[in-house]
Amino acid sequence: MKYLLPFFYLLLSATPSLSQSISGEAAVKEVVIDLFDAMREKDSTKLGACFAPQARLITATANRDGGAVTQETPIRRFKEMIAGSGDRYLDEQITSWDIRIDGNLASVWADYLLYVDGDFMHCGVDAFQMAKLGDAWKIVQIMDTRRQENCVERTEDHLEAMLNKWHHAAATADEDIFFGMMTADCVYIGTDATERWTRDELRAWSKEYFDRESAWAFKPLSRTVTFSDDGNTAWFDELLDTWMGDCRGSGVLTKTNHGWKIRHYHLAIAVPNEVVQGYLELLENK
Repeated sequence: MKYLLPFFYLLLSATPSLSQSISGEAAVKEVVIDLFDAMREKDSTKLGACFAPQARLITATANRDGGAVTQETPIRRFKEMIAGSGDRYLDEQITSWDIRIDGNLASVWADYLLYVDGDFMHCGVDAFQMAKLGDAWKIVQIMDTRRQENCVERTEDHLEAMLNKWHHAAATADEDIFFGMMTADCVYIGTDATERWTRDELRAWSKEYFDRESAWAFKPLSRTVTFSDDGNTAWFDELLDTWMGDCRGSGVLTKTNHGWKIRHYHLAIAVPNEVVQGYLELLENK
């Protein structure tokens, strides 16, 4: 027994704590999120930083006869495809996560839905193999499946893709898409106390911004969507990364004969509680 007890304590001390496991899962998950953000932004540099040098991308698919085959795409080619996807907005959304870690090895099994320009394309599973190289997790291999049957496409997922596309339209100064996703009577409230516009008033006010390469770039960090009992109205709030710092957006969506449209949007600067007093002093001295 005297020999077993020291070994038992050594085993306990070598076992990762629950907090360490959670923090490890968060780091692994962040790499996957960065990958999909890079796809949305068509940022080949950011995308490349997610992968180990020897990484592979493999799709499990079927041939014309229905036989199982695999198709490999070099990471270099994958980056070229993303960077060269033109004006198409690629929005891959994860609907479930299964993350497992052992030492410097991690695997992620993730169900996904892919939207292109806000339209559903296909669903499947992404299976990531990852390794911790130095202090950073890197993707060594992705295997994925792609199908259009048995896809659980929730309305919430569709609205997520729609709102992401709306913000992307502002970031790329696509005036027709941005204002086309709003109802004619939509009200947009900005961060200044004077900024309350109807859709067409906002379009006239912001014309000089949409004449540039980018009107404004707001990156969604998180979002919550809630539906009315009849399913024809939804309201949402979201946290945004903007040039003004963190902002909070909220709005109302309505199902119309032309699909879901934004009927109301309110943008507010998120002022941390600890600096509110200084903020009030700035307002007094403006």
